[in-house]
Amino acid sequence: MTLSITLTVNGTPHHLALDDMRVTLLDLLRDRLGLTGTKKGCDRGQCGACTVLVDGRRLNSCLALAMQQDGAEITTIEGLAPDGTLHPVQAAFLEHDAFQCGYCTPGQIMSAAGLIAEGADGTDMERIREGMSGNLCRCGAYRGIARAVAEAARKAAEEAEA
Repeated sequence: MTLSITLTVNGTPHHLALDDMRVTLLDLLRDRLGLTGTKKGCDRGQCGACTVLVDGRRLNSCLALAMQQDGAEITTIEGLAPDGTLHPVQAAFLEHDAFQCGYCTPGQIMSAAGLIAEGADGTDMERIREGMSGNLCRCGAYRGIARAVAEAARKAAEEAEA
């Protein structure tokens, strides 16, 4: 049995035929669409390396079946800043040295962008740490990550007020 789905990924519509109904969104993004910025970490939804935005909400793509996303708008790390400029979260990660090995960084950045879009208070570090708790960093760059998220959230709030 083949199922046809349509996804808009990073602003581009994709019409796909799925031969296996069990394919995850993560595997579809990486293997079928060649978007390898989204990382496969634990494959169990515990590390957050595979975080993408689906209709603006954070989602662990390793836990989501691709067929369930039919009609969805998906943003991966490759599509976060489509004009070739850095997204404010990416710029803040660089400024605050919020990564070491970099493996978790795409998922961390996507989670941070989603958290900010959800209206996280950029001044409350505890709420930021709680909101980012689904994303693990084995190198321990948490202090820089939290500072980067706080800065990006403050800048987003300032832009919204302007």
